Formats: sequence, C-alpha cells, structure tokens
Amino acid sequence: SDHMENICGYLMKYTNLVTGWQYRFFVLNNDAGLLEYFVNEQSRQLKPRGTLQLAGAVISPSDEDSHTFTVNAASGEQYKLRATDAKERQHWVSRLQICTQHHTEAIGKNNPPLKSRSFSLASQGSANSPGVQRRPSQNAVSFFNVGHHRLSTGKRVPIMQPDHLVDVREMMSQAEGQQKDLIRSIECLPVSGHLTSLDQDLLMLKATSMATMNCLNDCFHILQLQHASQQKGSLPAGTTINWLEPKISLANHFKNGAAQNFPAEINKPASVREEQTVAEPCQLTREPEEINPDEELEDICDDKEDDLGAVEEQRSVILHLLSQLKLGMDLTRVVLPTFILEKRSLLEMYADFMSHPDLFIAITNGTTPEERMIRFVEYYLTSFHEGRKGAIAKKPYNPIIGETFHCSWRMPKSDVATDAGSNSSAHSASEQVTLSKDLEGQKELDYYTVKFVAEQVSHHPPVSGFYAECVERKMCVNAHVWTKSKFLGMSIGVTMVGEGVLSLLEHGEEYTFSLPCAYARSILTVPWVELGGKVNINCLKTGYSASINFHTKPFYGGKLHRVTGEVKQNTTNTVVCRVQGEWNSVLEFTYSNGETKYVDLTKLSVTRKRVRPLEKQGPFESRRLWQHVTESLRDGDIDKATEHKRALEEQQRNEERLRAETETPWCTKYFLKEGDGWVYHKPLWKTVSAVQSQQTDTN
Repeated sequence: SDHMENICGYLMKYTNLVTGWQYRFFVLNNDAGLLEYFVNEQSRQLKPRGTLQLAGAVISPSDEDSHTFTVNAASGEQYKLRATDAKERQHWVSRLQICTQHHTEAIGKNNPPLKSRSFSLASQGSANSPGVQRRPSQNAVSFFNVGHHRLSTGKRVPIMQPDHLVDVREMMSQAEGQQKDLIRSIECLPVSGHLTSLDQDLLMLKATSMATMNCLNDCFHILQLQHASQQKGSLPAGTTINWLEPKISLANHFKNGAAQNFPAEINKPASVREEQTVAEPCQLTREPEEINPDEELEDICDDKEDDLGAVEEQRSVILHLLSQLKLGMDLTRVVLPTFILEKRSLLEMYADFMSHPDLFIAITNGTTPEERMIRFVEYYLTSFHEGRKGAIAKKPYNPIIGETFHCSWRMPKSDVATDAGSNSSAHSASEQVTLSKDLEGQKELDYYTVKFVAEQVSHHPPVSGFYAECVERKMCVNAHVWTKSKFLGMSIGVTMVGEGVLSLLEHGEEYTFSLPCAYARSILTVPWVELGGKVNINCLKTGYSASINFHTKPFYGGKLHRVTGEVKQNTTNTVVCRVQGEWNSVLEFTYSNGETKYVDLTKLSVTRKRVRPLEKQGPFESRRLWQHVTESLRDGDIDKATEHKRALEEQQRNEERLRAETETPWCTKYFLKEGDGWVYHKPLWKTVSAVQSQQTDTN
C-alpha cells in the first residue's frame, strides 16, 4: 500500500510522574511491524531504547487534547505520546493504525483453519473433567504458563499447527470445568462465619474468572472466523457473527451466582401489577395540564447519595457488567443494575439545576448587556453543584416516554439582587396588571414564582425537554437534551447533546447555551463525577459571548473539578470578565475594572422546590411513576426495586411495540418539535406578545 511508509520524527513521550514528558525520536518500521524510539536522531544507529510490537495493538487518540494519543500493545505495554499539533497527531495515528491492521491480519492468515468449528465451551467442562482432582491453583498455573513460557524466550513464536490448537482447546475445556467448579465452591460457602460466599476477594475472583473465560472464548471464535475467511476468501454477505457461548443477560444478572428468574405475573406484588396497567395509551389524555402553584408544597425529600453499601456488596455484578462491555459502546440500550441508581428521575435532576432561583431572576436586573451576560455566567456555573446529590456518582432513572415533572420555587423579592433603575416597575403598570391577572390570577405578591416543567419527548434517542419561567420578571428558559452515554473502560462518559435558550423579554435578548459532558470515574472503587468539555453562551443582539472550559483531571497532577472561562464583547474582542475555580467549590470572577468577586458554592443558600403531593400527581409524573422503585431503594430492598423497575420498562416496551404495529405516532403533551429541537407549547414570549397586541388594540 502507498500508505505503508516508514516514518520517523520527534514525539513527546510520557515517562513517569517524576520525569514527565520527554522528547524522543520515533521510527515506524512497517516491514517488521514495530514502533521503536531512540534518545535522539543521532543515536538511531544504536539499539532502540524501546520497541513495541504493533500486531494486535490499539491506537487511541486522547480526549484530553488534540495532540496526545496512546499506543496500547497486545503485551499490555503502553506508550503515551504527544505530537506538536493536531495535524501531526493525525498523521502518526493513521500510519500506525494502517501498520497495526496489516500485521494483525497477517497473523490470522498465517494460522491454518481448525479441523472443526463446532466447538463450544458451553458443552465442555464438568466435575469429571480431566485434571479436576488436582489443586485448582496448580491447574491455573500450568494452564497460563503455556503461553508465558513461550513468550519469555524472546524468540519468534512459531505458527501453531492444527494439533497445537487442539491442545489449546483441550486446555480451555479443563479451565472451563475448573472455573465452574470454582464458582460452585464459592457459592456453597455459608453466608456467615470466617469465610463466606460474600467475601470481597472471592467475589472479585468469581467475577474476573468469568470475564477471563468469556475473553478466551471470544478470541477462539475470532481465530475460527479468520481461518474460515482464509479458506472461503471472505465471509458471505449477511453473515451474523455470534458468541460461541451465550452471554448472561445483563438485565437478569442482579444477584451473585446465576441469573435471577422473576416470578410469574400472579406472584408479583400488587403494586407492580398496578404499574403495568396504569393506562393504555389510548386512555391517556395528552392535553396539557395547567399546574396551580398553590397546590404545590415545599419539598421535604432529601435523598443524598452518599451510601456506598450497595455498590460494595454488588461489586461482582459490576465486574460482570464490565466484562460484557467494549470500549466506546453506546450504553443507551444497556440495562444497568438497579443498585447504582439514585432516587430520582433525570427530569427531576434537571429541575435541581434551578435551585438558586434568586441568581436566575437577578439576571434580568442587570443594567447593561455586559452585566446581564456576566450574571448569566454566574448563575450557569453555580447550577451544577446542587444538581448533583452527594459526592457519589449514581445514575438517575431513565425517564419513560411521556413522563413529566412539575415543580416551582418561591423567592422573596427582597432576596433578589437588583440595581438602581432596573426593577419590576420598568414595564408599565397596565402591562403588569394584565400579566398578573391573565397569567397568575393573583394580586401583587411579595415573592417571585419560577415554574418548571419537563417531559420525556422521545425514547430512542432519549430526549428530554424542559422549560422554566418567571412571569413577573418576563424571563424564561427552554431547552432540549439528548443524553448519549459511552463506556470508556473504568469510567462512563455522558454527552449532553442539545441546546438551551434563555429569553429576557424585557430586554429583547436571547442567550443560547450548551451543556458540558459528564463522566463517572472510578466505577470499581468509589465512583465520582466530573464535568468536562467546552461550552459557549452567546447573545446575538448584544454581541456578548462567554466561553467556559470544564477541565477533566489531567493524566498526572492537577486539580479536580476545575473550570475557567471568559466573557467578551465580540465586536471589539474585549474580555470584560474572567472566571476560574472549581464548579463545586469556590469561583473567582475578575472584572475589567480590576475588581474581584468570590462565590463559595458550598455556602450559597438553596431554595427548596415546591412539588404537588403524590396523591395529586398524574400517573406519569416522575415521583408517582417511580414511587415504588424509590421506596424500595430507601428501604435497601434492591430485588424489589428491580422488579418495579422491570415492570415499568416492560410496560414502555409493550406500548412502543403496539404503536409500531398500529403505526400510531407518539403525541407529546407539553413540547412541540421545531426543526431539530423541542419547544414548550405555551412559552412566555408568545403570551407576552399576545398581551402587548391586546394593549395595542385597546389603545
């Protein structure tokens, strides 16, 4: 191939925490399939300082920046490298990937096909397997030393002949039988005493042995496909590649040991049966419901997610789950175990981002476009801390299509920051009276009301729409978010695709904004959340914009939860405010006049949202819909929570199947599709325009 060229040049290589990054001269040897490096170009004639075999390697551009990438060899050795710019990184990555693919395919082609392709680990291994009577540790050592001994000689591994592969197959059969015996022995241990079946080390051993056998099984299958491909030239179109052994269903693997079979419908709790028969789609009214804020009561629920107990007890399930996932896999359709859920819906989590309504309302009180943009940035950065419930990373419930959440906040007017010349009297008295009468049905009050509504408007892809408004201050925000989650190894990344628009009707301004990515880190130990990525806030009318960077923790050193940003006037390219700090701790705002302001998020007052009691909520409002799951999680009954969760998900699947069969489109309740986004059916800007038109006609 023209692209199979030998390239060389300087790259930075990460060595360790002490030495850090160092320039080294790298050489890609395509003929040998090697990546070598030297101290410098002059020492190229000497022995390389390091060499990586590229066959079976994985070349991965880093998410940290546009310059870094890693080379992960099949041996487990890794090079973390950094080019001078994005273009040079792409050049190296593409050439390395081509070389890697060429030599990986060559290994498969050089191995002859097996005599039989009907081998399945599922049919092999039992208590009578050869060698079972020997000590398991001896068997494991002898089994894994086969490959280790050959590789340690440093010589080229000879191509395995069919009889050699048969030997490996027999060893795999023995290992499979031993692994099953190991699982059986662990599960037969008592649940209490000195050594129990719930011992953490034994659970880890059980999960990793299962994952290891799955991996070996998959590798064996790949070899069979390669040999068959060599014999037939290529796989026929439409060929389906299946696992040799059926994997355990993620949805059912909630307990230690085998999959859990849920009882038949007649044995289910009455509450679960009720959930499944809440209402047929044709019986549900999709007409928007006007929620009276006076019916809402101050929320007394305070579910902090600081409990690690369930995660610690179910670590084997997490390990098994990880063994089923592959890097970059989309987790949208993966059913996650119940014990990692936090006790609220994703729709309610979006509402909790509004827990500082005083800062939200104060945005429109800014006397200048510059001040309003800065106030919006301040509100935006303070919203994420309260949106998280505790330091432990847990996942909110995936909303059911058609699910809604309503709440409101009441904020005393005296607690909202104002500026001279900018207050509620800025618009005419007649307009205030009309808005108050038509929209609120109340007389002048000593507090502002912020109303919030969210709806799950789509299931695949999972899209949520949410809307909040403060009628008295003539401001509202409309947003739609599509959550895309991916498996990243020891972490999970969630991309928030979508856009929000804040409308300040008093000033005729619209601020568009996006949301950062979220990452659940250290999912095998103490899972924690960090935000990452760049977001932008723009106001087309005023020409002001803000650029905010949420920094993920670097490979070594550095602070957690760091955020930096700046606000500037686009016309003059003048920076009017800079911000730095941590999004869950202290933020520092530095203004163009030299003044500095510190905001300690841990000391900011939180206004509790107001929610209707469960008995007044509709069947598809979040808290009523998920109440049995939430109650079971509070009681620590994971099995019962799982049953309720499965019932809801099964109901959703059945209704989706019915709509597909009858070709009935889903009808949303509060949000309408406009272009690529979703807009609230009765936004404040339409209401205010109607009021203003009415006043014009009257005059």
